[in-house]
Amino acid sequence: MKPVVLMAPRLPKPLVERLSESYELLGPMETAEVERLPPGAERARALVTLGSLGASDALMAALPELGLILCYGTGFERVDTEAARARGIRVTNAGEANAEMVAEFAMGLTLAAARRIPEGDRHVRTGKWRGNAVERLPLVAGLLGRRMGIYGLGAIGKRVATRAAAFGMEIAYHNRRPAPDVPYAYHDSLESLARWSDVLMVTVRAAAGNRHSVNASILEALGPRGILVNVSRGLVIDEEALCEALEKETINAAALDVYEHEPHVPERLRALNNAVLTPHMGAFAEPSQVAQRKVVADNLAAFFGGGDLSSVVV
Repeated sequence: MKPVVLMAPRLPKPLVERLSESYELLGPMETAEVERLPPGAERARALVTLGSLGASDALMAALPELGLILCYGTGFERVDTEAARARGIRVTNAGEANAEMVAEFAMGLTLAAARRIPEGDRHVRTGKWRGNAVERLPLVAGLLGRRMGIYGLGAIGKRVATRAAAFGMEIAYHNRRPAPDVPYAYHDSLESLARWSDVLMVTVRAAAGNRHSVNASILEALGPRGILVNVSRGLVIDEEALCEALEKETINAAALDVYEHEPHVPERLRALNNAVLTPHMGAFAEPSQVAQRKVVADNLAAFFGGGDLSSVVV
C-alpha cells in the first residue's frame, strides 16, 4: 500500500500529479480543522499545510500516525511547533526556495509605493491626464540616495538588500543579533531602525514574539516621509495602528502583500490611496513554485526512505 499523505490546502496540480505516483493523497481540506478531516485521515503519515493554515495540537492528536508536517512555503506561524516536538513530529518548510522571487516582488512594492505607480495608473484610467505635466500628482523623492531599513536580514532580507543597493539606496537592518559578514549597519532596536529609515522593509520571521512589533510607536518613528513595505506575515504589523498612521499621514505610504487575517483586508485599509495592496502573491512566480514543489517532494521521499530532511523547523 502507498503511504498516506494528507493535504490541508489545494496544492498545485503538477505537485499533486507527482505525489500521486508514490502516495495515497487525501484532501484537500481547504483548512486545517479537525472537523474537516476526510475519511482515512487517521492513517496519514505526513501532512502538507501552509503557514497560514498551520497545524494545531488537536489536529496532531487526531492523526495518530503523523510523523511529518511539511509547510508549502516558508511560513510556519500557525504550526504548533512545541506540540510537534513533544509528539516527535518533524516539521519542515520551503527554506530559501522562494527567497529570490519574494525579494524581487518586495522591490516591486517599494517602487510602486515610492513612485506612486498605482496612483499614476488610476490617473490615466480615469481620464485625469491632460498632457505631459502630471499636475495633480505630487513630486516624489524616489529611491536614489534614500535609506532602506530591513527588519529581518534573513534569506529574503539579504536579497532585498542587494537589490535596494543597486537602486542606490543605503542599507541598515535590525535582527535579534548582528548578522556575520554583512556590510550593512546594525541597529539594536526596531525603533532606532525605523527612525533612521526612509523605507522600512519587513522580512522578519513570522513568530509569536514578533506579533504587532510594527506598532504605533514604530510608525511614528518612521515618520511622515517614511514608507512601510511588508512581505513577511501580516501578524507583524498592528493593522489598526497602520490604518491610523496612513489616514493621519503619520507615514507617507505602505505597500503590503500580507495581512493579519487573510484573506480579509480591513475596509479602512482598502479605502486608502496611499496603500498599495496585493493578495499574498510575492512567491507566486514560476521559479519559486517549482522550487517549493521540489522541496516538498524531496522531503517526503527522504522521510519515507530514511534520508535526511532539508529546511527543518523542528
